[in-house]
Parts: sequence; structure tokens; C-alpha cells
Amino acid sequence: MWMVTGGAGYIGSHIVRALLDDGQQVVVVDDLSTGLMSRVPTPAHLEVFSILDTKQLVTVMRQLKVTGVVHLAAKKAAGESVDEPVYYHYENTGGMISLLRAMEAAEVKRLVYSSSAAVYGEPVDDNPLTESSPTEPTNPYGSSKLIGEMMVRDAAPAIGLNWAALRYFNVAGCGADDLADTSAANLIPMVLRAHAAGKAPQIFGTDYPTPDGTCIRDYIHVVDLAEAHVAACRLVSGDLAAAGPAAEALAAAGDGSGRIEAVLNIGTGRGSSVREVIDSVGRAMGEPLVAEESPRRIGDPSIVQADPALAAEVLGWRSRKVLDDMTGSAVSGMGWLKENGYL
Repeated sequence: MWMVTGGAGYIGSHIVRALLDDGQQVVVVDDLSTGLMSRVPTPAHLEVFSILDTKQLVTVMRQLKVTGVVHLAAKKAAGESVDEPVYYHYENTGGMISLLRAMEAAEVKRLVYSSSAAVYGEPVDDNPLTESSPTEPTNPYGSSKLIGEMMVRDAAPAIGLNWAALRYFNVAGCGADDLADTSAANLIPMVLRAHAAGKAPQIFGTDYPTPDGTCIRDYIHVVDLAEAHVAACRLVSGDLAAAGPAAEALAAAGDGSGRIEAVLNIGTGRGSSVREVIDSVGRAMGEPLVAEESPRRIGDPSIVQADPALAAEVLGWRSRKVLDDMTGSAVSGMGWLKENGYL
């Protein structure tokens, strides 16, 4: 039985479905502060409470015989984290402390942690970014994710934990219309909202040292991301035969205990500029979109792009979907977003 914290959210709901498709049993723990009950499919069991409730976590883990956790539950808006840093550390850092205490008490030994490319901060020379690139977060959200990785690494030897931290890059698209991204902060939803309101999409900065002058980011389809989680669950479960060629060496490394630990970038290795994303949305909508150009925003790096080679070696996983797949599925989900008041 896998516990998915935050499994009623945008990314979590895709992971829950991917695990169910893989034949796993799933329990979702979500406080529904941003998640939706409708996104938890019937085969999965839903428990509604905050992961800060350590005692309830232990109870659920024991009663349902949970053997592993996929931990996504967290606050994730970088800008908001700058305004409310204490709140972000209370929820994200405190949430990880609560989860690890519960896992220790319930003797749950497998963890897949939802980390973020935000741990890298603003890249200077490293592009594409590897897992050994400097980690210098520029906001409390990124700091909370990096602290989470540190806590897991510190706790793992003491509690015998197999773990993997997946550093997501820019997640986009959807696997079904009713799983569309409801976020107001991500680029593709921002373009869709502008179009629905009869406004031009915004480009912040057209003088970056990139081919078309706009920022470049590595976009990963949420379905590909969900499949990476399934592969990571197999890895930390010791199913090395189903993992990549580097999995055996990974298990033999470290402290000699045979425990598995991995930090992996989850991206495509291909960057897309803001202008390319807007053009792709226009193709999906069947009409060109004319963007409004505005000055740069403070702190936006020119290029943030993943080197996903290690994930391929360790997990036997590679992204399959391209930018047009992401924007096409996002546009397809516009009807559901409008019906439910998100557009």
C-alpha cells in the first residue's frame, strides 16, 4: 500500500492514477486546501487531514499497512513564500518532520519525495543542470525543498530508509480534462487565463541572451512525471530488475548497508522559450496569439534546463511527450476549467 500525501492535487492526482494503473493499492492523505476530492478515483482510499498531524499519520499507516510514501503535500508558490516564509517552513519543513516521525513510528521504510528544481536557485554557469550543480535557493519555497532533502538524507541511516528525491522542472499539461492545472502561477495556465479574459498573454523580458530574447525553461509533461514516480517507487522497493542499469550500483554505494538513496532531475533536457510556449498554445487553439511585451521581472534567470541523464540510468525512465503535447492537453482541459470557475 502506497500513501500519497497531496494526492488530490494537480500532480498528485496523476501519480495516484499511474500507481493504480501499475497495480498498486493507494491511500491519499490530503487536507483539500488546494486539492479536489473529485480527483481521487474510487479505487484509492482518501483520508482528509493535515500531514502535520503526526499521530493520525501513524494511525493510517498502521491500520492500512502502508509500506511506502510518495510525499507531495506542500505549499509551492515561490512568490508567496517570499511574503510568508515562516508559514512555508511551518507547512513544508514541519510537514517533512511530521512525516518522518510517523514513518519511523510505523516502520515504513520507503519514500519518494517531491523536490523541485527550485533548490538550484538562479543558475550561473551550469546549463543544463545536473544533480551536482550548486544548490542555492533564492526563495523560502526552494529552501524548504532543499531542507526536506537534507532531513531525509540525515534520517535514512537511522530508520533504514530507501528513498529518492525527484527534482521537478516545469510541470505542464494534463492526462485528462478533469485533471487540468488549476494554478494561477504557471505559464501555460496564465496564457489560457489571459485568452479567456480577452487579454494578450504577457512576456516579461525580451532581451535575454537566448535565441528569441525570452526566458527558456525545461517543461515536463505531468504524465511523464507521474511515470517517473512509478519507476522511483519500484526503485525504493528494491525492484532493481525493473529499474535502470545504474540501480544495482546505487544500492551498493553509500554506507555499505545496501540502502537505496537517489536525487534525480526530472525534466526533458530540452528547453522551450516563453515565446515558443505561447506559439504552441496558439497552435493548439487554432489561432495565433499576439503577446504583450513587458520589462523583465527581478530574479528570472535566462535559462533553466535539466540534464535528466541520471534519471534515465537509475530509473530506466525517459520523458516521451513534447511541448505541443503539453499545450494541446492544457487547451483540451479549458472546458473543464471554465465549467468549474477556474477560467
